[in-house]
Amino acid sequence: MSQKPCIGVNVPRVDAWDKATGTAQYTDDLSLPGMLHGALKRSPLPHARIRAIDTSRARALPGVKAVITSADLPRVRYGNWRFSPNTQDEYALAVDKVRFVGDPVAAVAAVDRDTAIEALDLIQVDFEELPGLFDLDAAMAEGAPRIHEETAGNVSVTREIDYGDLAAGFARADYVRDDVYLMPPVSHAYLEPCSSLAQADSLGRITLWTSTQTPYIVQCLLASVLGLRENEVRVIKPYVGGGFGGKMELRSWDVCAAFLARLLGKPVKFTQTRDEEICAGRRRHPMRLRSRVGFTKDGLLLAKELIVHLDGGAYNSMGPTATFLVGNLGAMLYRYPAYRYRGFHVYTNNPPAGAMRGFGAPQAFFVAEGQMNEASADLGIDPIDIRLKNAMHPGDKIRGFATIGSCAFTECLERVAEMSEWRRQRREMRPGRGIGVGCYSFVTGGNFNWFDTKYPFSAAEVRAYADGAVHLLTMAADIGQGSDTVLQQILAEDLGLRLADVTLYAADTSLSPKGDLGTWASRVTFMVGNAILDATRQIKEELFKVVALKFDTNVVHSFECKDGMVRVKGRPEKAVPFGEAVAMVQSLRRGEPLIARGSYTPRDMGLVAPTYSFGAQVAEVEVDRDTGRVRVTRIHTAHDCGRPLNPQAVEGQVEGCVQMGLGYALTEELVMRQGRTLNASFLDYKIPGALDMPGIDSVCVGGPEPKGPFGAKESGEGPVSPTAPAIAEAVWHATGYRARRLPITAEQVLRHLETNPTANDDRRVKP
Repeated sequence: MSQKPCIGVNVPRVDAWDKATGTAQYTDDLSLPGMLHGALKRSPLPHARIRAIDTSRARALPGVKAVITSADLPRVRYGNWRFSPNTQDEYALAVDKVRFVGDPVAAVAAVDRDTAIEALDLIQVDFEELPGLFDLDAAMAEGAPRIHEETAGNVSVTREIDYGDLAAGFARADYVRDDVYLMPPVSHAYLEPCSSLAQADSLGRITLWTSTQTPYIVQCLLASVLGLRENEVRVIKPYVGGGFGGKMELRSWDVCAAFLARLLGKPVKFTQTRDEEICAGRRRHPMRLRSRVGFTKDGLLLAKELIVHLDGGAYNSMGPTATFLVGNLGAMLYRYPAYRYRGFHVYTNNPPAGAMRGFGAPQAFFVAEGQMNEASADLGIDPIDIRLKNAMHPGDKIRGFATIGSCAFTECLERVAEMSEWRRQRREMRPGRGIGVGCYSFVTGGNFNWFDTKYPFSAAEVRAYADGAVHLLTMAADIGQGSDTVLQQILAEDLGLRLADVTLYAADTSLSPKGDLGTWASRVTFMVGNAILDATRQIKEELFKVVALKFDTNVVHSFECKDGMVRVKGRPEKAVPFGEAVAMVQSLRRGEPLIARGSYTPRDMGLVAPTYSFGAQVAEVEVDRDTGRVRVTRIHTAHDCGRPLNPQAVEGQVEGCVQMGLGYALTEELVMRQGRTLNASFLDYKIPGALDMPGIDSVCVGGPEPKGPFGAKESGEGPVSPTAPAIAEAVWHATGYRARRLPITAEQVLRHLETNPTANDDRRVKP
């Protein structure tokens, strides 16, 4: 009897029951005997020299077991960019001076959290306040104070890209746009605050349970900071309540929990508050982007120059990657014969920015799509048509960055135009209603080895048993996106098993095979999936050999694993149950278990990613002309993600992207004053809720990606980028207001309507 396929069908998530019933344990749910609670003393000043720290009163408080400062810790700087050690600029606790409001200066361990927090107020820090630098121009001004003494001009990272004849391209252009866009910082707003629980054994070896999306990176960096060997640190990832890039680094609480656990011989747990997460947690990079593009009069792109300044805040964090990616992505999606990029990562005394879903793409494509929409209006060309004229196609190349493999971008444009009835609605919508389009491309994994790992980029271990069960071990981190389910689908499908036959053990650095860099850049399904297929290939070779012996045939390639059997293709009577075939292998090996280790590292190491996704979105909006309030009524989205391995999971990821893009476009903004975050709660920091969500029509288009496992490629980050530019264009279509900064607030729209009450009522943009 044939089994149902495991690939290309809707499969419930393997963690659904635990999460729905509340039995899933996150780091802060964990408790160990004798556990102490930690808290961080944070700087109230954005920039100051530390003259002295007096911890005596805090140490004397009943229930306090230890108070530490940077004087107690090894003076080892860390950061994810091990490839460039000069970018590693953070200490777990501030040394000599603080650089942003929230910079940790001391840590407390106490018998309970209330006592630890009380002790923080008893720590006296003598600060010498220094001038604060809160905007890009002030930080880069001649003679500005150095935030890091070794970095002149406060520019920590630069990135340049040049190809084609830029001057000739602009000389040929009939139409040139030169615009400046300002993109705000926003919070990841994951529901689970970061938490770490550390335990030391009698030899000082550390086990750390932490809400992370990069267990291996945390293991390596924590060992380095504590002066331990890598394998004297064990990192375990429990359930994680969202990450979106904000949980991919070693953080102060990881280090302090581990250090205090060794010092005191007791487990120590740190859990951040929501205020700490919003004020001192990582955030999406605010950027100033100046983009100059040249077109022929019929809408053909000739040249682009992009100059970007990233406000990285007080530390590099993942800023080097952001500086790298925003320039690379600025060259994607359309054919730019000539391109120049200059990127500058700038230190300020704002909280540090880091990786966030779509990393660099939302900023790059808000600019690219905004200028494409403005050009279409000025040139009298429909926004869909001008994109079709310039769209990338399979086989296109960008020197040193991308070779485009599978690409269904034009199909995405055509599909969203059809779904939204674009041509009719663009022409006929009444005043106050608008429709707009935005597009994107995004990486599927990354080829660049910024962490300087000596292991494969991804690895998997498959253990097959004589009872028909299979275990999968991987370092990949499911942080809510559902990758555990998809990886088990890939394994079950390739070995012809049921999903119930597969058990996953993931994200434990002592059990999982070395080599996975974690969850970022939409890499898990693609890279770990390929590592699994490498392992299953080895398993099948061994199974096919013994079954070939049984049936006296040497044609190994005529065998298959299907329906729980190992069998000759086309000869169902010549079959052996999977578990029995495993037992045969073990018998021939004198009991040696059937285990295979697979790995995957991209081959095209000169390029940024193995392959890219593409897509388009159309947004419909209503604007209240009395208040300026924008309401998004519908989103139509088409996504080229290769072959969807779990269609309902892809749909969920796309809808999650739309939700995040909706907040970026209309409601989310970290309000800053002199380096302080003024809206540090979900009451004041507005993320869209269920009642704010528009109706969403989503489809997947295109065919399988040849390099991807069972044809899959990116599906969980790319669609976050087109939502904001599509909404911005729809707002312009409804009101005539052009947004070159986000979020698009009711005040901005109303101010425009008060001075331009009939703007766009004539629907001057027509197909």
